[in-house]
Amino acid sequence: MKNLPVVGWIVLLAAALPCLAGNYADSPSAREPIEWCDIWISHANETNLPRVLLIGDSITRDYYPEVEKRLAGKAYVGRLCSSAFVADPALLQQIRLTVGSMKFDVIHFNNGMHGWQHTEKEFSDAFPEFLKTIQQSAPNAKLVWASTTPLKVSPDASSAAPTEATDTRIAARNAAAKEIVQSKGISIDDLNRLMAGHSEYHRDNVHFGSEGIELQAAQVAASIEPLLR
Repeated sequence: MKNLPVVGWIVLLAAALPCLAGNYADSPSAREPIEWCDIWISHANETNLPRVLLIGDSITRDYYPEVEKRLAGKAYVGRLCSSAFVADPALLQQIRLTVGSMKFDVIHFNNGMHGWQHTEKEFSDAFPEFLKTIQQSAPNAKLVWASTTPLKVSPDASSAAPTEATDTRIAARNAAAKEIVQSKGISIDDLNRLMAGHSEYHRDNVHFGSEGIELQAAQVAASIEPLLR
């Protein structure tokens, strides 16, 4: 254990964070059956390039390696990928742990594909605190918000169960987040628009195959690169 690299310590600490969420955990519907957190900080001891953090979920984790390749020689790119819903205090602790561990020059962030047991009003009400946590943890970082990507097959909203994901619900969450980030003058990376109408890019109902991942990574890197100057 004592020889574990810095990133390993961060992952181990982050794994414990869902246990620290206070009263939120008292509600049986507050979390998914399995919650996870994946934090990866590359070049942890190097300082000669700007540092970028991608915050998101498994979709972010999928395009992360390609973004890192595209920004090689221009920035060090890390990731904080989590299943935690935007209102979960554990997510805010994960952000504070990761973002507070070192200086990040650009943070590209998303939350919206998890927590379907929660309403869109809960999402909207919690998003400002999510954003505030990022801003307070990295007050000098330039921010880019990424919209949540569409599903391959979206059930009809009128027949979907309350806990089921639909493109209608994704659109509502994106609209709420967009209004907030626009009011703060934060850059927008519209990944939803990039993927909309292209079910052929999906490998399952939520995630994307190699072609979709490459397209997303190209747009993510393009949204970040001008902010590195």
